[in-house]
Amino acid sequence: MSELAGALKRTVEERFGHVRVRGEISGWKRAASGHGYLCLKDESAVLDGVMWKGVLQGLRFQPQDGLEVVATGRLTTYPGRSRYQIVIDRLEIAGAGALMALLDQRRRALAAEGLFDADRKRPLPFLPEVIGVITSPTGAVIRDILHRLADRFPRRVLVWPVAVQGDSAAGQVAAAVRGFNAMQGETRPDLLIVARGGGSMEDLWAFNEEAVVRAVAASDIPVISAVGHETDTSLCDFAADVRAPTPTAAAEIAVPVRSDLLAGARQLAVRMERCALRTVDLRRERVENLGRRLPTPRALLGLARQRADDVGERLPRALVVRAERARASLQAVSGRLRPGLLGHRLADSRNALDRMWRLAASLNPEAVLKRGYAIVRDGGGNVLVSADQARHQPRLSIQFADGVVDAKQGRNGGSAPGRSKADAAADAQTELF
Repeated sequence: MSELAGALKRTVEERFGHVRVRGEISGWKRAASGHGYLCLKDESAVLDGVMWKGVLQGLRFQPQDGLEVVATGRLTTYPGRSRYQIVIDRLEIAGAGALMALLDQRRRALAAEGLFDADRKRPLPFLPEVIGVITSPTGAVIRDILHRLADRFPRRVLVWPVAVQGDSAAGQVAAAVRGFNAMQGETRPDLLIVARGGGSMEDLWAFNEEAVVRAVAASDIPVISAVGHETDTSLCDFAADVRAPTPTAAAEIAVPVRSDLLAGARQLAVRMERCALRTVDLRRERVENLGRRLPTPRALLGLARQRADDVGERLPRALVVRAERARASLQAVSGRLRPGLLGHRLADSRNALDRMWRLAASLNPEAVLKRGYAIVRDGGGNVLVSADQARHQPRLSIQFADGVVDAKQGRNGGSAPGRSKADAAADAQTELF
């Protein structure tokens, strides 16, 4: 049996060396060893296929079920299962139409999940401090980006080297996006640029892979997609916050022109100075206009000065008139105060006072005090004292015409033995009028 299987294997390989077949991929799987296994089928036949690890890494797209491809390789058999198969050396998508159909199908599926929605887009920082660039470190793309950034506004640039073509490109680009987002501190970029030069659709296929699209859409750092030239479009462009037509344009979008900013700042400074001066001029003009409407100090003080002069002229005459009137009044009063008339009035008052003394002397002193109030005069002058107050005085005496009477002991018919009326009157604390 082994000899027959070997003979069949040699016959097939000799009869069918290199072949080129077209079919639809079915049952695609990748083994742990890195080799890929699939079936190519059309309307009426199925052909097993195998791709070794080295060939699979060189593919520009990711094989998947339902994709129509053209496989080039050598036909052989697998004696362990008695099946013939094709060992694929080269795998291409069968025409641009099929590739575009696959791209459109993937785009609709990812868009349905909301990965391309406009509300997910984030604004780019005006002037990022650190810019992260995800691209090949050996291509012309990174040199163009660095040169353009240096011309416009020099910034700190961190480059994450990745493969931009082949089977491993998609995984490396997605890992770079996640790696930049995981960074902390001052080295964490404020902006990411995913860049690649131009090429065919197959060359750019890594940026259409689902892993890259999801990583870009989930990035917390704003992303600029600069994949290919202006006519090239990838799914990474839809997921990114901003799409740049070229890598050089991405650098222009990332930073402003420093010279333009300086010129704008100088222009704003000039405008600010002009505005300040204009404001001062307007205020000065307003104050001058108000000052012209105000009267001069001479005009303000003219009326007061005139009134002062008028009063100054009238004051001496008024003083003279006032003095003359006062002198006339004094003369009129002095004419009434004749010496004889004044003496008669004093004599009449003294006589009336004597009559009051004699009347008081004829009354009982205790009766006078019981009447309620009495007119009492002491050494300091005349005051009004009630009868109760007079009773509580320790030595309250009343002066009568014929002697001194103690208010509590009754009337004394004369002066105390050995004392005159004058001495008794001096000792009296009060006198009744």
